Amino acid sequence: MFDGSRTYIVYDGHCVFCSQYVSFLRLKRAVGPVELVNAREPHPAVTYVKSRGVDLNEEMALVMGGEIYSGPDCMHRLALMSTGAGLFNALTARVFARPALARTLYPILRAGRNLTLRMLGRTRISV
Repeated sequence: MFDGSRTYIVYDGHCVFCSQYVSFLRLKRAVGPVELVNAREPHPAVTYVKSRGVDLNEEMALVMGGEIYSGPDCMHRLALMSTGAGLFNALTARVFARPALARTLYPILRAGRNLTLRMLGRTRISV
């Protein structure tokens, strides 16, 4: 059962970039617990996000209080919630805290992800 009061990050667990990003991400304590959800495995958050029209082959998603932020909006929200501790978090927080820059860079990052997945022979998400 999907718990709309929890916070989830739904990402592609086969994507090395996505997996590294969510593992390095340090969110502020004020956010509370965040559940990382691999979009390739059955999970109520995956079902919820997909039922709202998010294509998890093309974008990751943040679910907070039942609200969905996907693609560049997801990256922007995560940047705003980041602690900024460490080089990786400081850099991504500065870059993606700007909505216009997040919208500009996200398609480039997505293209790199898709190319890498094809080169590694990984299939599209089908859950």
